[in-house]
Amino acid sequence: MRRARFLVATPFLAAALAAGCSSNNADAAQQATPAEQPARGEAASGAQCTPLESRAANGASQRPASRGQTRTCGVRSNVAFDVAVVARGLNKPWSVEPLPDGSVLVSEKGGQLRIVSRTGQVGQPIAGVSRVDARGQGGLLDVALSPRFAQDRTIFWSFTEPREGGNGTAVARGTLSADGTRLTGVRTILSTKPTYNNNMHFGSRLAFGPDGMLYVTMGERSDRETRPQAQDMGSHLGKTLRITTDGAPAPGNPLAGRAGALPEIWSMGHRNIQAAAFDPQGHFWVIEHGTRGGDELNRADKGKNFGWPVVAYGIEYNGGPITSALGQAVTQRAGFEQPTYYWDPVIAPSGAQFYTGSAFPAWRNSLFIGALKEMRLVRLVITNNRVTGEEHLLADRNKRIRDVRQGPDGNLYVITDEENGELWRISPRR
Repeated sequence: MRRARFLVATPFLAAALAAGCSSNNADAAQQATPAEQPARGEAASGAQCTPLESRAANGASQRPASRGQTRTCGVRSNVAFDVAVVARGLNKPWSVEPLPDGSVLVSEKGGQLRIVSRTGQVGQPIAGVSRVDARGQGGLLDVALSPRFAQDRTIFWSFTEPREGGNGTAVARGTLSADGTRLTGVRTILSTKPTYNNNMHFGSRLAFGPDGMLYVTMGERSDRETRPQAQDMGSHLGKTLRITTDGAPAPGNPLAGRAGALPEIWSMGHRNIQAAAFDPQGHFWVIEHGTRGGDELNRADKGKNFGWPVVAYGIEYNGGPITSALGQAVTQRAGFEQPTYYWDPVIAPSGAQFYTGSAFPAWRNSLFIGALKEMRLVRLVITNNRVTGEEHLLADRNKRIRDVRQGPDGNLYVITDEENGELWRISPRR
């Protein structure tokens, strides 16, 4: 039996539909470096350039709302790097989190959390991890270190929580022992609602903001009957959430005190977010899965509504228009945010990292995104809240990239989505 809360209309949705057109008018973010070499499409500035994508779009009749919103300039950073396979034999790894000592935490979808040493030794499963529902897209998902990990050795993880009548995304915390073999003081700090019985679209990435709060990304559980909950403020589905390290709603959240609204909500109208990162200026960016077409990059500012399933690019998997109980989607509608950037066909984004290290000066401030379907690492150049360049790396390796993180050494660490998954270290060529 499936448990779901159905939506026809809410005061929040009615207000959004009546509001004026909204957009992300952001201040300057990442700047292109002198090493960028535009290859000939249309850039955000209107200049002609060559985009990397040349296939026909699934939403063939759809047009972007602004220049450079899709298929922007292909760029080449001309960075020489080496890729070392640090470890093999990881079972469907889902996230990688570098530790201060040079080792890394890796979560495996089946419910195991392991430490991989600097030399590539894969440790035994860490004891104390929450029980998970690993069916379909569920399981042990993201892991993040406390901002004070050096002092408190606290880690946080998201997972698919088995429940009576179904499951749901949850977040737990615990203290990692000095020898890295077990977790103590484990407790679940967030159990999202509602409970629903399927195995898709759980989100979920964890990211600590410069405010010390924990940001959690959610999916809308995929089914047509749950899609409208992305517009229901009494549901966590299809939202980003902002909580304290104890799981309480963070102070200053946009819907605090509003009748019928969940106080953890930060932004809404999302489909399935499996990639999220903060930029060097402290802005929260999310990258979500679309249908056939319509993967989106969004700056998830406070209280913004990104439209799903009312506003979306792309088409249904069966080839028809995107629909839900709220009607047929359109690509633009007053009161809803436009994506900063979208892909059609999709890349299937998972894992993200703004690069801030010194090992790769030409990549500084770039946003790196793992691509599952397209089997590559995507690098975006973002200037004044617009994507001005796109580069594809590691495509020759033919591997589904699940996550990418920057280590304390300035190198990038990547995991591949396989039953015999690999951990890679990307470092400057010597």
